[in-house]
Amino acid sequence: MTLRELVIRDLWTSARHAAHNSYILNLIFGNQWLLHAGYYSYDRNCCVVRICFDLLLLWIRYQNCIMAEEILLPSSRKITSHLTGSLLAVAFLTSFGSSMLYGYNLAVVNSPAAYIKNFYNKTVLSRNGTGLSEETLTLMYSLTVSVFAIGGLLGSLIVGMLVSRFGRKGTVVNTTVLVFIAGLLMGFSRICGSPEMVIFGRFITGIHSGISLSVVPMYLGEIAPKNLRGFLGLVPSIFIGTGVFAAQILGLHELLGKEEYWPLFLSVVVVPTFIQLLLLPWFPESPRYLLIEKNNIHATITALKWYRAKCDIQAEIEEMQDEQRSLSSVETLSVWNLLLDNSVRWQVLSVVVINIGMQLSGIDAIWFYTNDIFENAGIPAPEIQYTTAGTGIIEIIAGLIGCFTIEKLGRRHLMIGGFTMMGICSAGITLALILQAKLLVMRYVSVCCVVGIIAGFCIGPAGVPFLITAELFKQSHRPAAYIIGGSLNWLSNFTVGFVFPFLQMSAGSYCYLVFATVCFSVAVYVYIVIPETKNKTFMEISRMFSKKEAILETQGLTHVDQLKLKKMNGYGGLEHASLDFDSSTSVP
Repeated sequence: MTLRELVIRDLWTSARHAAHNSYILNLIFGNQWLLHAGYYSYDRNCCVVRICFDLLLLWIRYQNCIMAEEILLPSSRKITSHLTGSLLAVAFLTSFGSSMLYGYNLAVVNSPAAYIKNFYNKTVLSRNGTGLSEETLTLMYSLTVSVFAIGGLLGSLIVGMLVSRFGRKGTVVNTTVLVFIAGLLMGFSRICGSPEMVIFGRFITGIHSGISLSVVPMYLGEIAPKNLRGFLGLVPSIFIGTGVFAAQILGLHELLGKEEYWPLFLSVVVVPTFIQLLLLPWFPESPRYLLIEKNNIHATITALKWYRAKCDIQAEIEEMQDEQRSLSSVETLSVWNLLLDNSVRWQVLSVVVINIGMQLSGIDAIWFYTNDIFENAGIPAPEIQYTTAGTGIIEIIAGLIGCFTIEKLGRRHLMIGGFTMMGICSAGITLALILQAKLLVMRYVSVCCVVGIIAGFCIGPAGVPFLITAELFKQSHRPAAYIIGGSLNWLSNFTVGFVFPFLQMSAGSYCYLVFATVCFSVAVYVYIVIPETKNKTFMEISRMFSKKEAILETQGLTHVDQLKLKKMNGYGGLEHASLDFDSSTSVP
């Protein structure tokens, strides 16, 4: 059904309701119609007023129809659009108040580490009369770092429920309360003499970041036209790098890097969230959510008109309706059902690999313990904070390069290139740390390798996994896919943050070879398995994987006439259809 037919049907339904509610039939045919309708008294003056009111409603409906007709442009059915101010504003607001906080909280505990440990030790000393041992103090600080990931894991597990209930934008807006609670806890922790407040505040910020890392790419991926989905999908990764850079700059001794300022340093996250809370509610919800899940055609038209310039909105809505029809017999899947669904096993496996690889690549070890890495590399202590801050500029530049090249190079090239670069630089750090005792130049090589790891990560692996999670699944499967990807991402984040200090003590310089192996393995997997999703609709991407699944299922069959595509829960598969293969067909 076209957009025009939908609006006309809605107009006709409204007219019938108005005719019934206003008792127009009563004016024409008399009181017998009232008796038939079950009404035994009626005031004709009230009826006239009611008719006028309902005619006004009909006129408003008619104007909506005219609006829809005006934006239906005859075109070649290409679902493309230019970047509008509304799209850019939403991308910046959601990333500024949510994604940037993730990057900030990754790096914020780096520079005040000594002050936080000293606060823990003094507090325990005042309570128990004895201080903490070095091992216990390291354990408490590691818990402070890693509890952020535990909160993120919890947030990623509940994101599916939140986005289904509150919508994409609604989830972003409603979860801002978590940031304000966490800011109060961490900001007043020293005054209250409570290390528990710091740890619990970090836990709550982790919950918010776990939700945001899933819902922001989901929201931006659904409001963006297919030709801009990659660009907008990487905007959050730029702001993650910006958050890291902001933490590094504010952590300088000249700003908030002094001992008396560290509680304020931890709680400054409330500022961008407050700005987001003021402005984001004025923007529309995701059109795909409004149409496919809420079946609200008028709100969908309004949202598309808000987010689009001149484009074929009818073609875009028809594409959404195709997806809606394919999901008519499929409810929103749970995580367990998604794992059991063989029709999307390659998509699920891909999400698992890239999200685990994203964190086990070693980037969190670099962000959490940058100062220690530079100290081991022989950088003088007074210069470490400035060297660390300088890496933040590299993050932003690399993120911008990825953002502006993704629609030309594609998702695959950015991920393969990024992971390969990180693997080479991780191996380079190991070599440099081994040889720096003999060759002084190697300490600068190790710093360059750190910069290379950060740059390689921000170019592709920082944002593409979240973007591609949205692209590989349709509406009914997407929330569960984000739960799987997000939970694995945060579990890996926690593992690296908690284990890395002990791994570094036991394995020394060779610990970075583990990260190098992971990076090379993920790059090979992406090259072999994941297809290019650039400039493709969600339905087209689903059919690509359905074709891959169908071909793989037929490889074990003997007779060609037995080859039939399996019906895959609406994922583009066809029943009772034969396949023809040519010699050029290759299956990863």
